[in-house]
Amino acid sequence: MLSRILLALLLAVGAPGARALDAAAVDKLATGDGDEKAAAVAALVASGDPRALVLLKALADGEVQVAGGRVLIVHEAAAVDAVTGAAVAPLPDGRDDVVVNNRMRREIEGAMAGLRLLSPERAVRAAAVKELEGGADDSMRPLVRKALAAETDPDIRASLALVAASLDLKSDDRAQRIAAIRLLASSSSPATKALLLPLADPGEPDERVRREAADSLEVIEARLARGQLAGLAFAGVSLGSILLLAALGLAITYGLMGVINMAHGELIMIGAYTTYVVQNFFRAHLPGAFDWYLALAVPAAFCASALVGMALERLVIRRLYGRPLETLLATWGISLVLIQGVRTLFGAQNVQVENPAFMSGGVELLAGVVLPYSRIVIIAFAGVVLAGMGMLLARTRLGLFIRGVTQNRAMAACVGVPTARVDTWAFGLGSGLAGLAGCALSQIGNVGPDLGQSYIVDSFMVVVLGGVGQLAGTVYAALGLGFANKLLESWSGAVLAKIAVLVFIIVFIQKRPQGLFALKGRTVEG
Repeated sequence: MLSRILLALLLAVGAPGARALDAAAVDKLATGDGDEKAAAVAALVASGDPRALVLLKALADGEVQVAGGRVLIVHEAAAVDAVTGAAVAPLPDGRDDVVVNNRMRREIEGAMAGLRLLSPERAVRAAAVKELEGGADDSMRPLVRKALAAETDPDIRASLALVAASLDLKSDDRAQRIAAIRLLASSSSPATKALLLPLADPGEPDERVRREAADSLEVIEARLARGQLAGLAFAGVSLGSILLLAALGLAITYGLMGVINMAHGELIMIGAYTTYVVQNFFRAHLPGAFDWYLALAVPAAFCASALVGMALERLVIRRLYGRPLETLLATWGISLVLIQGVRTLFGAQNVQVENPAFMSGGVELLAGVVLPYSRIVIIAFAGVVLAGMGMLLARTRLGLFIRGVTQNRAMAACVGVPTARVDTWAFGLGSGLAGLAGCALSQIGNVGPDLGQSYIVDSFMVVVLGGVGQLAGTVYAALGLGFANKLLESWSGAVLAKIAVLVFIIVFIQKRPQGLFALKGRTVEG
């Protein structure tokens, strides 16, 4: 389809009275050697003619042929003269294809990016400037200057000025080179650093140019370091929010009843698969409202996991209170049953959950530092869930009962708190929070039967480090582990980072078994 559009464009601009391309350059492009073809590409770029973009695109697609000394653009059964744009019919016999090697393909790609600078479409121009940053050929200088003079968009103009400055570095004019170096100091692209490094090298004969390049490099390196630090901080908050969502439900169930629930990861998995089912329902029955499927998936994931958790508490865990080893083994067996059940229903292969449109893409903070919208939404979602949990525990009757049973179960029962019912509701609440974690995790990766296994250990680490039953401790522990993991990963890699975190937690728990925040109450104090 794109080839047809370009061919139609060539026919349109090839109407009588239209200016033709340079015949010599077109001939060298088709029949010359490597250097002659590269020079022909540069000449076509310098012309700035939209016909040149059509020709280069056809050449890259293998649709340029030579017949009887004429260079033709041939698409299916239609052909036009590459120089004049006139239609050629019938197709001549004895046509030879013009072969494009890797060197020419690179030349053509750069040239096409330069020619797209003159496109009337803003998105096309922005993409062309992005492609040329740090890699523009000197032959494009006239075209870049022409595009810079005509550009009205301030963002594109600023980026295009940096491209022009990178070309001016090769100038023989000392003042022009220094002006370009100073302008490039405002760039946030790592490619700019590569452009300035040779000028700051002792091999540069001009001392002032060398000094200016060194100063600009210092500014750019400081800016890149700040960008990397910001990206690292965002990655830490992102991982911390995921750990918080995964551990929040466990903090309630483990803190309230002391139950080591090894099936917590599978409750996360159930929430993720519920999101997958809701997505498929919207895709099949409400395709026009697909971007809103999370509005139903979030409560559905909470309810599905909460119901499974409440059934688990009623049927199994309630009979094993006070027997932690048996509870651990029973919930581990249940986790295996849930995994096999999901494999039977959905298959052993991972399934994909598609992001809504508003969660696709990201914000480019600096060159190379992109904050994905999906991660930003998950961080905000974790904050909303945390605020909701805080309000529920502090402002509602159920929250009062949960806190009372957590601090002193016997006394709570004496004053009329239905502790058995509170256990069920609290376990359902914690399980529902695990479902919300699964819903969030489905937006950043594939969903599979083993999804929960990746987070169960981390969830227990967060809960134990923060202090059993302490919501504030869970928050601090999740964010702290997120930052620690990402910081250590940047230094030593993911494996050594995980080992270092585990060693730290072992040492910390030996020194402070109650975690960051200890429980308070008559039972604990006694």
